[in-house]
Amino acid sequence: MPSSRPEHASAVWRKSSYSDGGGGDCVEVGSRYIHVGLVPVRDSKNPAGPVLTFSAAAWNAFVNGVKEGGAGVPGPLV
Repeated sequence: MPSSRPEHASAVWRKSSYSDGGGGDCVEVGSRYIHVGLVPVRDSKNPAGPVLTFSAAAWNAFVNGVKEGGAGVPGPLV
């Protein structure tokens, strides 16, 4: 079920390529979002639940930090 907020209807949701599909912790990231420069993120197990929205710069910094081994993730990830 999609989010009930109208602005989230435009988002095309995708799971991380690192998701194993086993029902564990996973997030979905929205693209083609109506608000340019923002990145919506939600829990894949609760798509009708809350959506966190980050600036594109903040999301890119987070992703790059994880790839470089930040955020408690052994890395770097490639």
